[in-house]
Formats: sequence, structure tokens, C-alpha cells
Amino acid sequence: MTSSITAHTTSHPDEPRRSPSTVDAFADRYLEECVTLDPDLRIQLGLPGATDEPTDISPEGISARAEHTRQTLAALESLVADPATQLDATDETTVAALRDRLGLQVAIHDAGLDVGELNVLASPIQGTQEVFDLMPTDTADQWAAIASRLGRTGDVLAQYRASLDAAIAAGRPPARRQVEACLGQIDGFVTDDGPFAMLASRARPDGGEPSAALAADLATGVAAARDAYAELARHLREQVLPVARENDAAGREEYALLSRHHVGATLDLDEAYVWGLEEVARLEAEMSATARRISPGASTREAIALLEADPSRQVVGKDALRAWMQQLSDSAVEALAGSHFDIPEPVRRLECRIAPSSSGVIYYTPPSEDFSRPGRMWWSVPPGVERFSTWRERTTVFHEGVPGHHLQIGQTLYRSAILNRWRRTMCFTSGHAEGWALYAERLMSDLGWLDDPADHLGMLDGSLFRATRVVVDIGLHLGLEAPAELGGGRWDADKVWTFLRAHTFQAEEFLRFEHLRYLGWPGQAPAYKLGERVWLQLRTEAQQRAAAAGEPFDLAAWHRRALDVGSVPLDVLRQALSA
Repeated sequence: MTSSITAHTTSHPDEPRRSPSTVDAFADRYLEECVTLDPDLRIQLGLPGATDEPTDISPEGISARAEHTRQTLAALESLVADPATQLDATDETTVAALRDRLGLQVAIHDAGLDVGELNVLASPIQGTQEVFDLMPTDTADQWAAIASRLGRTGDVLAQYRASLDAAIAAGRPPARRQVEACLGQIDGFVTDDGPFAMLASRARPDGGEPSAALAADLATGVAAARDAYAELARHLREQVLPVARENDAAGREEYALLSRHHVGATLDLDEAYVWGLEEVARLEAEMSATARRISPGASTREAIALLEADPSRQVVGKDALRAWMQQLSDSAVEALAGSHFDIPEPVRRLECRIAPSSSGVIYYTPPSEDFSRPGRMWWSVPPGVERFSTWRERTTVFHEGVPGHHLQIGQTLYRSAILNRWRRTMCFTSGHAEGWALYAERLMSDLGWLDDPADHLGMLDGSLFRATRVVVDIGLHLGLEAPAELGGGRWDADKVWTFLRAHTFQAEEFLRFEHLRYLGWPGQAPAYKLGERVWLQLRTEAQQRAAAAGEPFDLAAWHRRALDVGSVPLDVLRQALSA
């Protein structure tokens, strides 16, 4: 492998432990209060404590958490204004991140955007089921907690139905497309081979078969969960679908708020839209040139067809897929640790797994705070899919694993010597996380891990896909003028689909889901590419500062410093790195 970027191999031992400050204590107390009010968050973060108590997602429960956030924000300002409070640089970053995240949570609640959320990827419909993927499953007691939690699914979804009704009463009904798609998802949840039934079938407490009593409790819980989702489906069909709105667009005001939340930066959205169109054109040109390296004279689609027909660039079967992911991930960790990145020992463990769901997405779940639950890369394989293209997905392993999400999140979690618990476990921004993961893909290309033109084309293919998201997501939700190739006029769902089909090379089934995702989750999908753009800008600024000072630029040291800030909003990260 060749490399266009070099890194110093100077070791970076952990800094001396920082004495916790008043601000650290404040942030950590806020974290404890949050996981008490939101038990699902405790499970997501892998923190110790009870797991059978679900989060209250009724309008009253949501309002109670919003009021807690509002009071915490006021208390933060009082703390900072107190002359006795002394802030060092780390505290200043914590305060800036708290102000940003808490302030946006309050603004989103005041706009009514957190009550009755419904979309195909990130709403209580999916979250109520997916939380079981993160619950511990080693002991009989842990499986008993799962059985208890399954039995309470009806209570949770009754609260959700109340939130849906409240949103409708407030004049904020969900979009028809999202309701119809979610009904299809629920149909899959309640089948005999759905995620709840499969969950119970995997019960192996303490490495053995469950007791008769535990097996009976799990069966009862599964039946209760399936019945609860069937009742939710009835409510969606009879009460929600008749009043669902036809318009998919969020509008400029709502979108600006959600974009700040997801990206972690205040953007000129109109400029970002124009940049997205330019980035699509740039990447398409680079893909065309790469396709000709694969087969002289071939178009991009022709080169992709050749690769898809090449058995040497495929793995067959889920077991082979998981083994391939694990081997590549382990190789990357071994090669990068100690050279380009300082990877702490606990972070060097990453498990690659096949997900129990079948949505087709690939995702990462972080380790628990004590690393007893390792970081995991999951592949949710659709039914009937048995062949997987390694040329397309090699870059995905770097995105989800090392040096992508796993390194980024795992290293932050490990830095208890310098970061408070809130900064390490709870402060999260999509633009920071997904932007870094795309930056990591490009970095691995620069380091020679994607020198094969086919693997490089796979990386470009993913990057182009993320660039189209910027265009269609901003264009649709802001009601901007569509390109001439679409006939001009305002963006709508049909134009989004036409643009995606013309400018991406993904399978139609996958694109159908992504199309719905953009329509229903405003501002999130562009966070990937826009976040990468900010990360590249930050590196360029650091290189320029080093050059102005007459110093060599140490890329490994910059990576360490940047990641040690944690997953703060990108505007806050920029302030921290330029200090």
C-alpha cells in the first residue's frame, strides 16, 4: 500500500489525571439525572442499573424531561456567572457544549418536534424494539429483565399513542408516507420470525438453556410485545392515517433548528445546497476516471457491473460476511495502533456481528463505560440476501470500525483522566461522529488501504451517495428550486427519487428506504457529508497554523488532540482546536 499522508510515530501516553472541577461535577450530575428520567438512555450508554424500567414517552414524560433540561440550563448559567467558579480550557469546552446541546433540546421541545415523532428510522416505533439489542444477555437475571421489559411494551406504546394524539391535536400530524412505511415495519415485528420471536430464541443464560420458568416468561413477554405492536398498528390505521399530512417538507424554520441539532454547527443552508451540487459533480468525475482504471473505456455503471459479476470480490453467506468484517477490522486495528493513532488497549477490541433485524443498514453500537460490553459493528441483512460485495463495503468497515466510529467513540470513552462522564458518554453530535467516519474513510484511502481501483470506487460510491443527501434533503425541506435536469420548480418527493436514481449506484430496495428516511428525518442525513467537510477544514486550518509557526504538522498528534475533545458540536470543536 502506498501512502500520501505520513504520521509521526511518537508515542502519546495518557496525560496526568485532571482534578475534577465544579463544572465536571455539574455535568456528571446532569448525566445521572438524565438516565434516571430516561432509563432507555442508561441502556444505550451501557451504564449500570436497572434495565427493565422503560422510558416514559407520553406527552407528560417528554415535558418532564424538557423541563429538567430547561432548569439545568438555567443552573449552568448561574454556575458560570458565580465569581467562585474558575474555568479552565476543558471547562470552557464543557460549558459551550452543554449550552449548545441543552439549548437545542429546549428549542426543539418548544417547537413541539419531540412529541409524537414518527419516521422509518429514528422514532419510538423502532426504538422500542431496538433497545432489546443493547440489553445485556449473559445471565438468567438479565434475561428475566428482558422478559419483564417485553411484557411492558404495551404500556410504552400506549404512551406513544398518546403522544401521537397530542401532536395531531397541536396541528402536527405525521406525514402519510411515513405512517404507511412504519405500518409495513410493524407487520415485520409481529411475525413468527420477527425480532421479538428471534430474541427469545437466542436466550442462553450463563451459556445454557433457560429454565422452564424463564422460557415461559419470555414467551409471555414476546406475545405481549407482538400484541402491543398490533394495537399500535390498529391505532395508526384508524386514528392517524386519516389525518396524516400529504406534505413531506419540514420548512426552513424547523429545518434550520434540526440541522443545527444534527450537524452541530450553524450553516448557511443555501450555500450548503450549492456546495452539495458541486460535490456531486466532482465525485461523479472522479468515479468516471476510476472506472476507466478498472476497465479502459468503461463507464461507471459498466465498471460496477463488472465488479458485481466478479466472484473474487464477493463473500457468500452471513457467516462468511461476519468473518470477513472481523478480519479486516482486526487488521486495521493492528496496523494503525501506535503509528497513525494512539489506540488504547480496551478500544482494540471490536466485535463484528450480524444484526437480528433485517433492514439492510450497517451500524455501530458503542462499548459500555467499563468496556465489559465491547463496541460492535452490526450488519442488518435483508431477507434472502446471501452475496455481499467486498469492493463496495471495505470502506464501510473503516467507517464503522477503526479509524471511524469505534476509534472515535471508544477513545473518548476511555479518556476518564481528562474528560468528565457527560463528555465521554452522553455528549453526541451526528455531524461530529458521521463527519469523522467519512473523514476516516478518506484518510484510509490516503494511507493506501483503498489503492485497488475497485475499493477506491467503493469509497467514492459511498461518498457520492452522501453528497446526494445534502442536495435532496436541503432542497426538499427548504422548498428550493430543483436543478434543470429535474425540470426546475420546487423539490418534491418524486424529484428526490429521480435525483437519487440518476446520481447514485445503490440497489433500488435500499434507495427506497433511504428516500423515505430523508423525507421523514429532516437534517440528519446531510450531517455526514457536511460534517466531513468541517473535519477537513479543521485539519487544513491546523496545517496552516503549523506552517505559519514554522513547525512540522504532526497528523497523529492532531488526531489525538481532536478526538480527545469528544463528540462535541462541530462549532464547539472548532473553538477548542483553535484555542
